[in-house]
Amino acid sequence: MASHGALAAVWVIAVRLDPRRLAFRLDTATRNHGLRGAWSIDSLAEPGAVAFNAGQFTGGFPWGWLVLNGNETQAPGTGTLGMAFALDSVGVPSLVTPNELSARRSHVRFAFQSYPMLLNDGAPPWELRRPGRGINLQHRDARLALGMLSDGSIVVALTRFAGAGRLGETLPFGPTVPEMAEFMQSLGCRRAMLLDGGISSQLTIRDSRGAVRRWANWRAVPLALIAEPRPLVTASQPGPRN
Repeated sequence: MASHGALAAVWVIAVRLDPRRLAFRLDTATRNHGLRGAWSIDSLAEPGAVAFNAGQFTGGFPWGWLVLNGNETQAPGTGTLGMAFALDSVGVPSLVTPNELSARRSHVRFAFQSYPMLLNDGAPPWELRRPGRGINLQHRDARLALGMLSDGSIVVALTRFAGAGRLGETLPFGPTVPEMAEFMQSLGCRRAMLLDGGISSQLTIRDSRGAVRRWANWRAVPLALIAEPRPLVTASQPGPRN
């Protein structure tokens, strides 16, 4: 993330997801055990292409707004930085600010909430611009962020510590919240939010040949966002001539 200083030992895996080619859904992988943490990247099954932990968690359960298959299972959390990821009835994704949430609440198929918001309209919110506004701006941790570009693409970015070899990759050290906001801004994100980081942050990618790249972690989580390839649309074959 930098040529010198604390971030010189931090790498970032950044992935752009095209909603025209990928369909999104939430997965709990806890069908018989409620929503308590039980999902990891090992839960990803074909044809899943990308998966990572979603939202923030409290006591092993998701925090804030949660909609699964059109059913709101949790009401929205409060706070000015509680941004949400939402999929409408046809699967179009968006990042929703707290001011927009009430109007969107009954019109989504999947949704989850997280915090803090990193970017809105391409800039960090007021709380991230100066200390003493409710967010710890000095704390360093492993980070996982979700953002959106102006063309509607989704960006997910995962940090890994590279200063202690392969065994040290999951150490909870990385950028501060403002540094992660600046990084997402550098990728062109207009809106972005943090997901649960530290030892929860995990990501897996399956390419078109079936090869899997994994960035695992120690903690199972209650919720994940999955991206799967959309079915290819082919031109209809001409019918027989009379």
